[in-house]
Order: sequence, then C-alpha cells, then structure tokens
Amino acid sequence: MWIHLGTALLLAFTSTTTAEDESRSLGPITLLESGGFNIGGKKISHPSFPNQTLSCDHGYLEYFIPWHQRKTNLVMWHSSSTQVWQNRWDGGPGFKDLFLRRDYPVWLWEGPRIGRANWGCENMTYQPSFFSDNANFAAWNLGPYYKQWWPGVQFPTDNDTAWRQATSNRYVEFDTAANVELHSDAAAIAADSGKIGTDIVYLTNSAGGLRAMMTTTKANGTNIKGIVAYESIGYVFPDNVNITAGNGGFGPFVVPLERFKKLAKVQGIQFIWGDHRPENSTFVQQSRLCASLINKYGGNAKVVKLAEDEGLTGSTHIAFADMDNGKVAGLLDGFLESNGLDGYQDDEEQKIK
Repeated sequence: MWIHLGTALLLAFTSTTTAEDESRSLGPITLLESGGFNIGGKKISHPSFPNQTLSCDHGYLEYFIPWHQRKTNLVMWHSSSTQVWQNRWDGGPGFKDLFLRRDYPVWLWEGPRIGRANWGCENMTYQPSFFSDNANFAAWNLGPYYKQWWPGVQFPTDNDTAWRQATSNRYVEFDTAANVELHSDAAAIAADSGKIGTDIVYLTNSAGGLRAMMTTTKANGTNIKGIVAYESIGYVFPDNVNITAGNGGFGPFVVPLERFKKLAKVQGIQFIWGDHRPENSTFVQQSRLCASLINKYGGNAKVVKLAEDEGLTGSTHIAFADMDNGKVAGLLDGFLESNGLDGYQDDEEQKIK
C-alpha cells in the first residue's frame, strides 16, 4: 500500500509561512509502510503476587520506509527527544523528511524509560527544574548566556515561538551510568534482531552518541555499519589505555579491548562539532582520542569541526535542526557515499540475480 505524505507529515514547531511554503514546494513523500514497535526489556512480577506482572525497560522504534528504498537504515537517536530529528528550528523540514526524500528508511529510537517507552522497572521521580530553559539555551550552544545569542547563530533568533517549542519538546533525561547500560542493552537487542535491517547507521546527538557507541560494543552481529555523532557528550575507551572510567552518565566508559575493537569494524564513524567548541574542551579532546584509538585498530573514525573543516558557521549543539541543515545533510550524503552506504535495495537484488 502506498502512503502519500505531504505537508501533513511535517509536524512543524511553528506554523510560519516560510515553513509552510517550503513543505508544499517539496511535494509528497511516498512510503511503502510506517509503524512502530517495542523491543528489548523484561517482565517483572509483584513480589507477593507473582501472577501480577509488568513489561518494562523496553525501547521503542517508529519507522518510515520509502517506496523505493536504500539499503542503509538511518536510526535517529537523541537521549531526550525525537522531535529534534523531525523539524528544523523554524518548523521547516528536519532530517527525518530530508532523508526520507533521499529514499533512506528512517527509524526514530526512544530508549527505555523515556518517550513512548517510559514504563520502567524501577521507581522514577520527576521534579520540576525552574532553570531548565536557561540550561537548555547554553547546553544547545545558542549563546553563552540565556537569550544572549551567538552572532550568526543558525537559529531564528527573532522567533520566540521557535524557542518555546524547542525547549519544551523534551523528555525527562536520566543521565546516569546505569541508564547508559540500560539503553545500550535494549538497542543492541534491536540491532541484532534484524528488524532494522542489516545495514544500520546511527545518527545521534548529545548523550545519544555515547549510548550508540556502547551499543556497538555490545552487539553480537555485524548489522551496525556507521555512527555519525553530532556533539557527542561521552566516549568509550578500551581497558588497555590509561583512562579512568567516570561514575556518571557522561563517562568516560571503559570496556574490554575486544569489545572496543567492534567500533573499528564499523565502516565509518564521525564525531561532529559545531561552533564555540575549543580544542581544549574535555569532550572534544575525548573525541580526538577515541577516534585515534578506533583507527589504531583498523577503524575509520574522524573528528569534524563544521566551521574549521567544512566552512559551516553558526552551528549549534543540534546542527541537523539548524537553519542550514540542508548543508549539514549534504555532508552526511558525502559520508554515506564515501563509505558505500548509499546503495539501493534493488541493487542488491540485481547482484543476487
């Protein structure tokens, strides 16, 4: 069954005329199918009444499969919101639609205890933080202080609705070491299951990058073909170097060397940074070291600074939602092509014949 999705598929942050005009001019997206399912997790029983059970700590995948599909499946992963992949800051097309139009199957991943997978096997407590808006502004690298925008930042700074939508489209985030293990356990089950295909590229943001790396070190199969981590906060290292594991949810994480070497078997890895990330930044330094160690064992990892290396300035922590996300998408096109990850399903069928 064909599913035609045009303007209605663009769940815009705002209803600006610019975004509406742009979505109309792009024409419809044609899908073979779409849907979603839970994966991983476990079932627990009441300590006194064993027949009373709860299925919990699973992950959730929503998928969109183009009619004429490429072989590579793009799994879009953020530790606290899938919305960042769905739209540009002003409500224009996000990476989800940009890559559906390029014929890539798109999967939106929500890890255990967040979003549509929020039934946890343990007690969870939510306490409102009245500093969250201010903290998000700085964490997303929109400026040094709340509402003090960086000059030339790729955000519609005069659109207050866009900012309100951006800061409110989030889930409660559990940045603990235990949560990184929980998320990567579920994601490894999903990767090994074959339900996401045999060619998976993780597109991650922020703390999602660490979780995708940990997933890759845990997966038993060879279905994970690439990782493109936008401003990954947290990295994985082998146990044969002088790295002390961190206690929190941003690492560093230290794994046995043989597990770490699985990262070197991935066809391509990129650690991408936006503006205002100096070389002496802790996580920039960690990304350099992690990439060099992956390459030491025969891998293909690279650190990319969008301004210095690619000439894209004003990039935020979430470059794929920036106003120039079409150019950011073009860089991803190049990554996929150079690593042989842009082929179509029917190309493989022709080879078999």
